[in-house]
Amino acid sequence: MFIFANQYILYCLIAVPVLALLFIYCTYRRKADLKKFGDMELLKSLMPGVSYGRPQVKFYLALLALAGLIVVCARPQSGAKLETVKRRGLETVVAMDVSNSMLAEDIAPNRLEKTKQMMQKFVDGLDNDKLGMVIFAGKAYTQLPLTADYQAAKMYISNISTGLIRQQGTAIGGAIDLAMRSFSDKEEIGRSIVVITDSENHEDDAVAKAKEAYEKGIIVNVIGVGSLEGGPIPDGRGGFRKDKDGNPVVTKMNEAMGQQIAEAGGGVYVRADNATNAMKVLKEEMDKVAKGETESKVYSEYNEQYQIIAWVVLLLLLLEFCILERKNGFFAKFKLFD
Repeated sequence: MFIFANQYILYCLIAVPVLALLFIYCTYRRKADLKKFGDMELLKSLMPGVSYGRPQVKFYLALLALAGLIVVCARPQSGAKLETVKRRGLETVVAMDVSNSMLAEDIAPNRLEKTKQMMQKFVDGLDNDKLGMVIFAGKAYTQLPLTADYQAAKMYISNISTGLIRQQGTAIGGAIDLAMRSFSDKEEIGRSIVVITDSENHEDDAVAKAKEAYEKGIIVNVIGVGSLEGGPIPDGRGGFRKDKDGNPVVTKMNEAMGQQIAEAGGGVYVRADNATNAMKVLKEEMDKVAKGETESKVYSEYNEQYQIIAWVVLLLLLLEFCILERKNGFFAKFKLFD
């Protein structure tokens, strides 16, 4: 298992190609300005100590060192010790809606980000439970098989986006069906499905699937994300999605549908808006479910893996420091630089 302890720092790597493009542009402008003074070959003879290749080598060495330093700060780690652990807990599969309607901003910052925030807190509150994740829009896919590795689960949650599934829609029934098939074969263990959605189901009979799950001993809980008033769906270009008549498409949470699914699944329905601690209510309900013995393999220790990268960064910086910007009489005969 390989992870980054501070993975958000990796976003700083965006600066690397930006700086490279800026340097290329500045180099081009510098050469263009020099050509205004005359023939380049003649200018080179008038400036014998000036090197055109050394500054570029120094810059790219520094840029590579910067990229390495960012990776070091992100703290790469690898699982060092894999243990089989027996615990008493539940098996829970979360089915998360990633359809475009989840981008609506009727709750802050938007429905999907609110869902991810709730899920991060939910994982922090787990104890001896196994967690799996299913994502769905027009179709449902397994995002994370059942695991007790909560750190890995949080990493998967942070990477969820509406772009993971191209086929749009809200196939809640398909998600419940896939979640039912995601549990282990162990008997006498509590099983729960948590559906997080705005409940705009247009694809299948989600209520029937919830009832089927309940008949198999699986509780289906539903968290409705959004507001009853609804909101427009951002188009990713600073505007909103529009219908064929040019009017903004407003998506409203279908609370009645969410309640019907939860009732059929023997669970609870909770609305998650800006004023509701939905996960706390859900956790209280899940604690009422009988717990059984679960067995899982987890990484109990993680080794830091940044040391080699740090040495490479140091070597790059030393090379950058040792290379002079002007030509050196001794090294000039080796033709290492222009």
